[in-house]
Amino acid sequence: MAHIAFIGLGNMGGPMAANLVKAAHKVIAFDLVEASRKQAKSDGAAIADSAAGAVKGADVVITMLPAGKHVLSVWNDVLPAITRGALIIDCSTIDVESAKQAHGLAARHGVAAVDAPVSGGTGGAKGATLTFMCGGEETAFAAAKPVLQNMGKKIVHCGGAGAGQAAKICNNMILGISMIAVSEAFALAEKLGLSHQALFDVASTSSGQCWSLTSYCPVPGPVPASPANNDYKPGFASALMLKDLTLAQDAAKATGAATPLGKHAQELYRAFDAAGNGGVDFSGIIQHVRGLAGSE
Repeated sequence: MAHIAFIGLGNMGGPMAANLVKAAHKVIAFDLVEASRKQAKSDGAAIADSAAGAVKGADVVITMLPAGKHVLSVWNDVLPAITRGALIIDCSTIDVESAKQAHGLAARHGVAAVDAPVSGGTGGAKGATLTFMCGGEETAFAAAKPVLQNMGKKIVHCGGAGAGQAAKICNNMILGISMIAVSEAFALAEKLGLSHQALFDVASTSSGQCWSLTSYCPVPGPVPASPANNDYKPGFASALMLKDLTLAQDAAKATGAATPLGKHAQELYRAFDAAGNGGVDFSGIIQHVRGLAGSE
């Protein structure tokens, strides 16, 4: 049993902390939102009165926060209170440069660090089936892996500091592009009089097969567990997809990479978000795609 501090108890962090409690770890948690603290307490975590208070005496500290600026702010706050030789893991999805800066902060305080963003959405967080993409030294990854296995089923060491974040934004750029492609195909099929099920039966067993189709189909019916069958409730919200596509574009500009489809995907999700759909599951982009037919 490890003594784990968990900071950031939102839609992802809350269930992740709960799974650590289920695995019999001692979990001390903190979040700025009272409702999140109450839920974590009901899930069996002890609640600290501050982030710095949560980390005292912890073997492992986990953060799950909205953006790089939040991670750097919290790490600056808590690292002086963390025991030298402990481990800090950031599971947020942030820009690569901020992740590297966070690693540097930890090193200066004698604390091993891992950036470990996740894939799998709220369902994966609740079911402890997340994929963790990890960046950091081999020894830090080896120490983090047994803890992460309580919250996920696939833990991958992608390389050094920031490599986890790099893998995450590349993966989600693929996801955003492929969901738009699948949505366009269904929108065209509707115009051609082809049923949703017929297209699914063909594409899911031939060259059009992809995760966005077979696991997260954007139309109701073919995949009963997809958000399309629940009024597009997330899941993975469109605002978060826009965030990840923007991180990918920022990284592309910084490195001189050409990502024309990634850029167009960002533009489409930005328009969908601006229309008030940021809280809609990202597969709801099919609604925006259908609407484009009348505007071109």
